[in-house]
Amino acid sequence: MQKDRYYLGIDIGSTTYKAVLLSSGGSVVASVYQRTQPVDSGRLACTGRCGGCGRCSMGAVKKTTDDFIQSSGVSPAGIAATVVTGSQIVEDTGRFIRYDRQVSEVSAHVAGARHFYPDVDAIIDCGGQDSKCMVYNPGMGMWTSMMSGVCAAGTGSYLDSVAAKLGVPVEEVAARVNYDSTTEFSSVCAVLSATSINKFKNRVPLGDLLAGACKAQARTILNSVGQLLMHHPGRRILFQGGVASNAAVAHYLRELTGADIVIPEHHRVMGALGAACLAREYDVLKGGLERGKVEYEPTRLKSAVMRIHSTKHDFFSRDATKPLVWRNLFFPAEILNAFGCRIRTLETYAALFGRNTRKVKKALDVAASKGFDQQTCSFLRILEGLPLEKPDFVLSTCQPCQQGERIFEDLVNDCGVPERMYSLHTPINKGTPRAVEVIAEGLERAIALMEKAFGRKLDRGRLSEACELSERAAEYGRKCNQLRWTSPPLVRGSEAVYNAVMFSQLWGTQTLVDIQRQYFEELQARKEWAEKRYSIGDTHRLCWLHLPPFYDTKHLDFIEDRCNAPIVFEEANFIGWKPFDPAEPLRSLAEKMLATGFLDPKLRIEYVKKVAKKAKLNGLVIYTHGFGRCNLADRPFTKQLRASLEEMGLPLLMLEGDCMDASIDPCSTVTKISSFVEALNKKRYGSIFGKVSG
Repeated sequence: MQKDRYYLGIDIGSTTYKAVLLSSGGSVVASVYQRTQPVDSGRLACTGRCGGCGRCSMGAVKKTTDDFIQSSGVSPAGIAATVVTGSQIVEDTGRFIRYDRQVSEVSAHVAGARHFYPDVDAIIDCGGQDSKCMVYNPGMGMWTSMMSGVCAAGTGSYLDSVAAKLGVPVEEVAARVNYDSTTEFSSVCAVLSATSINKFKNRVPLGDLLAGACKAQARTILNSVGQLLMHHPGRRILFQGGVASNAAVAHYLRELTGADIVIPEHHRVMGALGAACLAREYDVLKGGLERGKVEYEPTRLKSAVMRIHSTKHDFFSRDATKPLVWRNLFFPAEILNAFGCRIRTLETYAALFGRNTRKVKKALDVAASKGFDQQTCSFLRILEGLPLEKPDFVLSTCQPCQQGERIFEDLVNDCGVPERMYSLHTPINKGTPRAVEVIAEGLERAIALMEKAFGRKLDRGRLSEACELSERAAEYGRKCNQLRWTSPPLVRGSEAVYNAVMFSQLWGTQTLVDIQRQYFEELQARKEWAEKRYSIGDTHRLCWLHLPPFYDTKHLDFIEDRCNAPIVFEEANFIGWKPFDPAEPLRSLAEKMLATGFLDPKLRIEYVKKVAKKAKLNGLVIYTHGFGRCNLADRPFTKQLRASLEEMGLPLLMLEGDCMDASIDPCSTVTKISSFVEALNKKRYGSIFGKVSG
């Protein structure tokens, strides 16, 4: 007679340890929910008996797990599979707890909810460290999710701190809330909310203070993750996680959403329950799961070496015979290369220091001492903190980054040359009346001012030649893009994104033509190599939008290496403008500026949709530099983009972070990525674990 098989799910969060044992029939055999506590300080000599010692943090986790299994009456030999989840699962966890797979908290909570509520389509999970919202999108045929991670105000840690401040056991908060109270506290962040409570605690009754705190928490949950619920008023929402134990927060969520907020019986351990359910699924599939990673032709790209060499040469040239011009990313480099200038594209110059942590920190500290805090773009803060060579002229554009234009003005004033700056008026979109003419006239004005500053005329023949060279480089770029769109993965996105050909200051030079031609030839060779191993439908196909974190490739590497989801294209390498007319170089350059899409959000979305169709994408990732404050990836744009992609059945993963300042990256990024790829796996292969043979 075959013995019953059991499945263990473990969820280790920032404040609690949860575990569930599930029978093969789906019954909860045993569960545990307990607060995690720091171990005694001091250096410990490892006994090697973690299950009986528990004096270090991982030893304590192992002891708790062993005690739980023993108390359940199930033999460790009877556990067929173990799946773990939670923010505190780290590299060393596997040395102390034997487990088969790790999954994201999002996937675990969805699996746990569906175990007892198979028709559920909306879930809010609020734990000690973050809040999550999961919604099933029938149009896309998959679960989509959003996570907080920037502020603790919508988390269990916030309620713990409020309860401690007011001297009330957190378990008693809901019973002591005055539900008729109109008291309100800040829902911007945990610190401001706690400050408000502290300010009023001697003037407002306790029940009102607790009501205001619980309302602030409910509102913050919706502010951070409720966007997914905006089109679904009145629906049933499962409320899970430790915070769901607080009936007051559930009450205010019900009041704010108008939805039926349901608190499951096992709400505190739903992540662990879902992990146990996924362990049962894994046990069935594990023999047929394909584990192969996507490979790339191993030869180093010569074009990448050429690009690096050219960048170093251009940025660190000290040739005093050439005028030095500061430029922002959007002013046409063709004009400056026709002039024979030394070009400093300031945003790119800042990015060059991205991987030098010491220089970045020093520059940011200098900027802070000058009054530039984190509300200012980190690229621009770094520029305020770097010693910059005095320019002969400075060129900026009023769109799409007005903050950048203001910082350029400040830097020019610091250098004592305010009369040497020109800001090109750039209409907000291509549909603006006389948009091309306005930009062309502005470019003509910029040329006239530079001629006066340099004491020499621009050779218009060289400008036409620069446009011809740009067209040749662009044509190779279009061919490169076409190859990547119609082939299996040819090059790692974590490398290709740094090409950022759209923003290159080499436009108008033979150097860029040579680099693009070399890159095209290399991609042709790689296509032949890749097609012997993969077809275009064998892998996920992701597109990376906006900019990467320049200080580290770990997030892109995690997507491609750990999650096995290739990034097959990047927005910064898109070439969408029509061919140049060398007879009218300024009009051609104006057309190019308008056609990049960054000036016109609607046009940009159209380009993204066009690439998605041609490249057969099944997911897109946008890195919202500056937590959505940058207007190139802010909430209005991402809202429009998400809606447009949903019409095509394509999901969008929004990662919040900073391109230059690693100190303000949220802790939730890896979970967001994991859950996104797991959802793609579920949609494409039928299992979050990936492709199944046969």
